[in-house]
Amino acid sequence: MKVNWSTGIVIAIIAFIGFILFMVITMTTDKNYNHDLVTDQYYQKELQYQNNIDAIKNAKQLKHPIQIIRSEKGLKINFPKDFNPQEIEGTVFLYRPSNKQLDLEIPISLTNTYMLVPENHLLGGRWNITVAFKYNKTPYLHQEELTY
Repeated sequence: MKVNWSTGIVIAIIAFIGFILFMVITMTTDKNYNHDLVTDQYYQKELQYQNNIDAIKNAKQLKHPIQIIRSEKGLKINFPKDFNPQEIEGTVFLYRPSNKQLDLEIPISLTNTYMLVPENHLLGGRWNITVAFKYNKTPYLHQEELTY
């Protein structure tokens, strides 16, 4: 059977369309390509963005900044030593970009000037850590990326 130019062009176009359909179906059904928004309340968080900017500015002006240190027992979050630990209120949010089921939000309750997140809650990989707290009605926000 002899294939002329017009038949070859039609076969090439059909093969290209088939390839594109295969890629579209693969990308929409494969769980490896599932990318969700960072948060479900994206627009509500966007409206609070100026408050976050002010809280970050407050955190940068501290004499003793917040430190996040990886230790043998887990993740140690050091708060300023001149703060009274019982008056610190807030949360620590651990966001895992690769898997939303691993995200953690832990309320801050301190007896010392540090908080320990146990190692069994943290898998190896990248974590975005957000420490949001209030002390004497002043908001503070510290954000850091960490590879654990």
